[in-house]
Amino acid sequence: MRIVVQEQPFDYGAEASDFAAGRHDMGAIVTFTGVVRDVDGGLHAMEIEHYPGMTEKALEKIASEAMERWSLGDALVIHRYGRLEKGEQIMMVATAARHRKDAFDAAEFLMDYLKSRAPFWKKEHTGESAGWVAARDEDETALDRW
Repeated sequence: MRIVVQEQPFDYGAEASDFAAGRHDMGAIVTFTGVVRDVDGGLHAMEIEHYPGMTEKALEKIASEAMERWSLGDALVIHRYGRLEKGEQIMMVATAARHRKDAFDAAEFLMDYLKSRAPFWKKEHTGESAGWVAARDEDETALDRW
């Protein structure tokens, strides 16, 4: 299991390849990457803040839960912070399991957690204004199934 919180961009292809390398005992590897999206056409950038130390511990705890709950062979969570431009990668999740259902379910669990409960704060910069992104009801509801 590897948890990375970093400011600099990551190479999705290299991370996915490294994660999958030598996985002869796993039947499924699932990867997902989230990007900064411009929903309304006015986004200039997104700024992501976190508390170093606390954030990594929270991500380690939830990844450990996923490892146990779905009998994963491995898990990877990469999440960026700082100023990100639209189209840039924000995060990546990868899971490896003997069976695809476990790999997919664990990846969705981690993504739902990252979206709604992970200790990150997002501010959208549009034109001459900036505002914090509020929690969305549908993101919170997604956690109910777990």
